[in-house]
Amino acid sequence: MHPQGQAREPSNQRGMPATDDEIREKYLERAIRELNAFAREVQSCTQCPRGQLMPVLGSGHPQADIFLIKHSARPSEVEEGVAFYGRTGNALMKSLRRLSIDPLAVYGTLCVKCPVPDPVMADPGCVARLVEELAIVSPKIVVVMGPEALAVLGELDIPLRRELAPAVGEIQQLTPTMEALYVPNIDDALDEEDAKREFWKAFRVLGRWWADLPPY
Repeated sequence: MHPQGQAREPSNQRGMPATDDEIREKYLERAIRELNAFAREVQSCTQCPRGQLMPVLGSGHPQADIFLIKHSARPSEVEEGVAFYGRTGNALMKSLRRLSIDPLAVYGTLCVKCPVPDPVMADPGCVARLVEELAIVSPKIVVVMGPEALAVLGELDIPLRRELAPAVGEIQQLTPTMEALYVPNIDDALDEEDAKREFWKAFRVLGRWWADLPPY
């Protein structure tokens, strides 16, 4: 996973219609600006009792096809302030490589971004910021990790959202433009072999989805 970067400011001084590449670059620049503004807003929020700890921010491509959501952070993620850092991130990268999925096509974030002592202490308004994050990235599929993340997603005011069933390993329609895949929480699959197999069985469906994605 990679944090948001800075994009070069393109120029079109020829008075000619913009090319497809220039249009894509403009959209990418906008997504980067919006995610950077989003990160600053989250960092300056005082609604959750997180003390001196900083929020754990999403990471990945600002226009990723694949959007990963899990409920809350592990200690390594809190320490670095980045979602899917540490053992969870390493396990995820190995899974993506095994499925031949480009990591640059992935963005990962948390429902509860503030490292509060108990996730239930997070302010509902802060959790609802996930709607804005989804709108900025505009992925093709959302991978929902675990029942807690699924419950949060079911309460968010996402335009034209459809209810997702807790059907592990099945592709469902979340909105007219976004699909969803529900899988076990990867954090719970780091040490126990049966849990690892259950996660992999569901997550590898994403590989088939990726392979069927049109190459344009």
